Formats: sequence, C-alpha cells, structure tokens
Amino acid sequence: MSSIPPLARYEVGVVVERSKGASQWVDFHWRPVTILVGVPDTPPWTKLTDDGERETFYAGAAAVELYRTETAHYRDNLQMDPPQLWVVLRPVERDPPYELAIVTADPAEGEGMTEAGEQIVESLPMPEQLQEAIAAFVAEHHVERAFVKRKRDRANPDALARRGPSTREDRK
Repeated sequence: MSSIPPLARYEVGVVVERSKGASQWVDFHWRPVTILVGVPDTPPWTKLTDDGERETFYAGAAAVELYRTETAHYRDNLQMDPPQLWVVLRPVERDPPYELAIVTADPAEGEGMTEAGEQIVESLPMPEQLQEAIAAFVAEHHVERAFVKRKRDRANPDALARRGPSTREDRK
C-alpha cells in the first residue's frame, strides 16, 4: 500500500467461510479460506456452498501488488513452507459485515495489518502459479543490500554528570 505504483499486479479472487459461533457473544465466525488465481465472473459475496453449519462465499477480487523495494520480503516468503498470501477483511456497517481490503505477498505488511484490531487477517497458502510469478519478479528486480551497522555516538561523560541544585543566579 504505497503511493509509488507497483511494478506488477496479479488479480486473485478470495473465498471466505462463515461458520456458526460457539459462544453466546458471537453469532458467526468469518475467515478467508481460499485464494483463486484470476478473477471469476461471479459477483462479490455470492454464496458458493451451504451445509447448514458452514457457508462459503466468493468475497471478491483483489490485486497482489509487487514493489521493487520489497523483494527481500517476497524472497523470504517464498522460502516459507508453503509460501503465504495475507488476506485482510475490514469490518463494514452492512451485510455481509466485512469487505475484502487487501491481499499481499509481503509478510511484513500482512503482519502489520494484524495490529489494527477489528480486521480479520488470515494467511493462506500461495497458489503455485503465483509463486512462480513472484519468484520471477524477485529474480528480475532484487538488489542485495549490504547490512551496515550504525555506530552510536560516544557518550559525553560531562553531559551525564550530576549537577548541583540550581539557583536564581544560574537561571539568569
């Protein structure tokens, strides 16, 4: 989610599941369950299955956007077993009570979205076709950057010394 345009975009569809809550405080639990490569000709929030306990819905389409500056994160993700995509559902004041916010291949961005509170953030296995596309993107755009450890300024012992009580004369 940058102001710089992405170098690559891959459209995906997201399937979510709604199951009955097991407590008196929650009627339903919502969670993303599947990533589809490409976007089907199905309107968002179309019910796909219903077995009485669980329903699945096509939540809609999102673009997985790739940026040159995040290739190290994508590379780290591709080394996971299996690589993941992070899906974020944002609460809304209508039915269904969530909207598809983003789908990202950047683990740092996905983990950062978990701090928002009411959003639902779920990591799902990345489809193989998308793994190949992201691996090609990393191979083309990744530039290894050397780690440079910053050195701290040396402490000035005189600045840390205790001072006596100040007087009115000192403040003038």
